[in-house]
Amino acid sequence: MNILIIENEIYLAQSISAKLADIGHNCDISSSIKDVNNDNNYDVVLLSTNINGQDIYSIIERYKNAVIILMVSYISNDTVSKPIQAGAKDYILKPFMIEELVRKIEHYQDYERLKRLNSTYEHYLNYAFNNIELEEDLTSVELPVYLTCNYQKYADAFAFKYASVKKQPLHFISLNSPKALQELSEVNASTIIYLSDFDAIKKTDYEDFFKSIEKKNVILSGTQVLEECSIDTINFKNDNFHFEQGDILPIEDYVKYVLLNYQYKFPDTELSKKLGISRKSLWEKRKKYGIIKKK
Repeated sequence: MNILIIENEIYLAQSISAKLADIGHNCDISSSIKDVNNDNNYDVVLLSTNINGQDIYSIIERYKNAVIILMVSYISNDTVSKPIQAGAKDYILKPFMIEELVRKIEHYQDYERLKRLNSTYEHYLNYAFNNIELEEDLTSVELPVYLTCNYQKYADAFAFKYASVKKQPLHFISLNSPKALQELSEVNASTIIYLSDFDAIKKTDYEDFFKSIEKKNVILSGTQVLEECSIDTINFKNDNFHFEQGDILPIEDYVKYVLLNYQYKFPDTELSKKLGISRKSLWEKRKKYGIIKKK
């Protein structure tokens, strides 16, 4: 990392710089805020609040995207509270051990990395679920709940949007995993658990499985419509889903998808050939699904 050390005690600044350089960091030293090269970008700024008569807030504003750690001789509103309110991340009290300073730097380095990663995931999920509109009022849905859907993305959108509305963490588990039930039992009670692939559960195990989740914050998804279910259910069966590369659909849903999206692009002769069925079967499918082709 590139680290800027602003400290008027030159010996202290040089000592910090040498020890940080030993573990692979690049350090620049400035004994005055006025001498700081504003053209350089830094990952971390170690800022002394003992530099009398100089405006530390200009540095906090200039490097607001960096991790700013205050080096203070005493704790007060002026040395700690106000600078942190202005954007500094943390402080360390002089004299300090270099190991404690390194721990703080690494902590905030991980924090900033995870924050950027989380932002990337949020942008991607918003993009991925942009064309999915949920009719349910998520604020009124009580967990556990079972979602039946012929398109997995509806369940995914529901789970992530629900967690966002409730402002709670979301833990994803696929029931295809051999350790799924063990992982389920270890999740914190305040966390929303999203269980996919309910079809992996054997019918003989349904009763025990539903008992195990009936008091948990669980969102369960699968393709099977259950005649009897001990938890609330929401049906996301939708004829107007979007078929994407990588999705595997039941044959009936695939035929329905093709009819809805391609019946005006191809004549029936070619459409039936692509589906591997006769024109009569194509007509019967339309009648079965209630799909009308306007002339």
